Amino acid sequence: MNKASIICVDDEPTILNSLKVELKQVFKGKYLIETAESGEEALNLIDELLDSNYEIPIVIADYLMPKMKGDELLRRIHALSPQTRKIMLTGQADIKAVGNAINYAKLYRYIPKPWVAEDLTLTISEAIKSYLKEKELAAAYQNLERKVATFHKFVPVQFLKLLNIEEYDAIHLGHCVEKTMTIMFTDIRGFTSLSENMTPQENFDFINAYLSNMEPIINQYQGFIDKYIGDAIMALFPNGADDAVQAAIAMLKQLDKYNQGRQNAGYQPIKIGIGIHTGRLMLGTVGGENRMDSTVISDAVNLASRVEGLTKTYGIPLLITEQSKSRLVSQYKIRHIDSVSVKGKRKMVTIYEVFDAESPAYIEAKVKTIADFEQGVNCFHNEQFKQAQRFFEKVLQENDNDQVAQTYLSHCQNIW
Repeated sequence: MNKASIICVDDEPTILNSLKVELKQVFKGKYLIETAESGEEALNLIDELLDSNYEIPIVIADYLMPKMKGDELLRRIHALSPQTRKIMLTGQADIKAVGNAINYAKLYRYIPKPWVAEDLTLTISEAIKSYLKEKELAAAYQNLERKVATFHKFVPVQFLKLLNIEEYDAIHLGHCVEKTMTIMFTDIRGFTSLSENMTPQENFDFINAYLSNMEPIINQYQGFIDKYIGDAIMALFPNGADDAVQAAIAMLKQLDKYNQGRQNAGYQPIKIGIGIHTGRLMLGTVGGENRMDSTVISDAVNLASRVEGLTKTYGIPLLITEQSKSRLVSQYKIRHIDSVSVKGKRKMVTIYEVFDAESPAYIEAKVKTIADFEQGVNCFHNEQFKQAQRFFEKVLQENDNDQVAQTYLSHCQNIW
């Protein structure tokens, strides 16, 4: 302890003086010995000491005092300094008062007056040892909590729960489980070009600023980040596709706020792409004897990554697969974008745009043209390119900013 005080409270000055003399002889200046003649004076003294960063390991209080009795004083001291050891030194306390002090103030010891000096000294010494031991245990626990919190920054606690791991030393190589989950991939568009104009430190500052805006949203919607890959995020949502889609919408809205801050600071706004897919995957641990990591292995993971890549092709920020769309419970603004051949997949992959994060005017325009747009997509895939062209032209008459419709129209014109 750096600065510590023992406080004695009694309404009889002669008793206070005797206590002060005894304690000074025993502890020889190790502790500041303070006295108070009433409960109110004691509480004011404790406030002053705590404000001055003093620790108060021991308070010795009489029971029978004017205005505030000893059990009430100790209860109020306990509220201010729970770790303080409270000793009641009195010849007039009844059983109820002692019980109150035990129940509401965690009374350490009751010593009757007149006291035996050796007994009082031993009690105080043991109380200080108890105080220091509790302080040591609290510090050790806080240190352990910090280490666990740091550990969770590298291995998400949700990952361990999915593996049914309760004790960290129970983690072993090859521990795995199969689950159906929704996978999200997202990255920054044109990050390479951005990073070329920044120093290494500026790169790290930029990425961390961006990720710190996105990571809390993923957690908010019951997801967790499996890994960061440069500027990219791979996140898992164990509870359903709705969590992933709602997180993606919130991330895009947060990106607008983040970009406003960038523009105010003189930087260019950034764009991101988000791909979402739902499927079976294996979660587990991989590595060797000296280095182990948590990972996810699945074709579903690869597909989510490729869907995210398609956001660049279509110039839209959020795409989901049919497997995710079919599991959605809530209603979203969704339109069918395409059915595409993806490397490594035999079947065509149907993808949809979720546009709830767009501006109200843009949402209204897309909703108004969704029937014509999707008919155009169907005609295009049925090789009815002339009819498809008419539908996409109709869409663009209502919404000339529809980049996907413009892309389809260009394809129709080139083919036709």
